[in-house]
Amino acid sequence: MQEHSLDTTGLSCPLPVLKAKKLAKTLEIGDLLTVTATDPASKIDFGHFCHTDGHTLLSQEEKEGVFTYHIQIGVKPE
Repeated sequence: MQEHSLDTTGLSCPLPVLKAKKLAKTLEIGDLLTVTATDPASKIDFGHFCHTDGHTLLSQEEKEGVFTYHIQIGVKPE
């Protein structure tokens, strides 16, 4: 299992989730991906992305307008 990060700050919907989706296709099952974004719509987008693509959204947080998503690739929650 490897950890990866993706900075999408400054990008508007749907670019943050599209970039994450593209990167996720290159990762191994079980890898951890941390994405940072500033687009408020990303809260909805990343939940939907994880649900439809079979990943687990481990956590999400917002601090001073920056949203951080911790995603486990290819592992659906039980």
